Amino acid sequence: MAGGLRGPENSPLSEINVTPFVDVVLVLLIIFMVTAPMMQQGIDVDLPETETLALRMPEEPLILTVKKDNTYYLGSTEIPLGELQEKLVHIFDGRGSKELFLRADQAASYGAVAKAMAAARKAGATQLGMVTEPVGR
Repeated sequence: MAGGLRGPENSPLSEINVTPFVDVVLVLLIIFMVTAPMMQQGIDVDLPETETLALRMPEEPLILTVKKDNTYYLGSTEIPLGELQEKLVHIFDGRGSKELFLRADQAASYGAVAKAMAAARKAGATQLGMVTEPVGR
């Protein structure tokens, strides 16, 4: 019995130990669950509520935000009113469409919103949409 037979102590292990794998996956899951809410950044705006249908957008829209303290943002970048028209002209030159969506806080002054709309029109915006929240949200 010296050459051909193998005993149980010399046989290869045919089972895979998945415990370390499960431990690593659970740790990664917890890390992603904790960090995912922190990755969402935005500008807090209290939008007015209206009854309208949601828009379907084929490409990333250009959004101009007017906050209640009358500050202006293109995307998530604050822009002074004096530079807004010039920035919009440069952006529209590089885009196929010249449409702009205006998000204005309902507590923002009418004058600040009107100035934003005027700057957008002077910059060449062909379509100007107003962003609102659905009623009951």
